[in-house]
Amino acid sequence: MKYAVDRIEDDIVVLENITSGDIINENIKKLPNNIKEGTILIKKDNGYSLDLNTEKERRDDFRSRLERLKNLKK
Repeated sequence: MKYAVDRIEDDIVVLENITSGDIINENIKKLPNNIKEGTILIKKDNGYSLDLNTEKERRDDFRSRLERLKNLKK
């Protein structure tokens, strides 16, 4: 399963399943270092790993959508 980091509150990280939208909370110590809002994680039996490709694709898609919206206002 793939999760996006929604927000970090002290030692708790709020993760959103990018397919279903379900929300789970994890202790920050169970996650890779240097995560931030928008980081994509893959959950496996032995923990979480970063998914840099999906993260880049999602960020590029969001940027593209924002640019299209900006151009609609012109």
